[in-house]
Amino acid sequence: MLKVEEQQPVAFSSTLLASFDEIVMRYPVGKQKSALLPLLHLVQAEFGWTSVPAMDKVAEYLAIEPIEVYEVASFYSMYFLQPKGKYVLEVCRTGPCCLVGAEKIMSHIEGKLGVKEGEVTEDGLFSWRGVECLAACGYAPVLQIGPEYTFYENLTEQSVDELIDNLRKK
Repeated sequence: MLKVEEQQPVAFSSTLLASFDEIVMRYPVGKQKSALLPLLHLVQAEFGWTSVPAMDKVAEYLAIEPIEVYEVASFYSMYFLQPKGKYVLEVCRTGPCCLVGAEKIMSHIEGKLGVKEGEVTEDGLFSWRGVECLAACGYAPVLQIGPEYTFYENLTEQSVDELIDNLRKK
């Protein structure tokens, strides 16, 4: 798995750049920065995450400072700033979920997968992280799994084990 320290320069394909052009045209002249969020989504879809070299290229394309891209990408949790697994288990870590065991579930996931929050399993299949409210407090603890963002509710250690085992079989 590629380590963040080993980030290589990126080149955007002509198809990706054409998509950039189409999105930027939606905004008034001089307001191209407004396209930043959708461009970052495209970059992440293409490369799996938003590396510093990719963010630098987006800044260059939009004629803005790289820090303007970093600020946005680091603010929103939907952008991954380091490599991630094929399946990202996102566990709600807000108060209601924690009251009914979210922290225990996160600890269990760490043990089951053998990786800490934000790390990727050696097979590249899994990473996990705590996230803010998933708006399912009545069914807590909950997690969602990308890239489809399927919700799993009323979690127990056993249901998490079954979920992970089923994903491994896919």
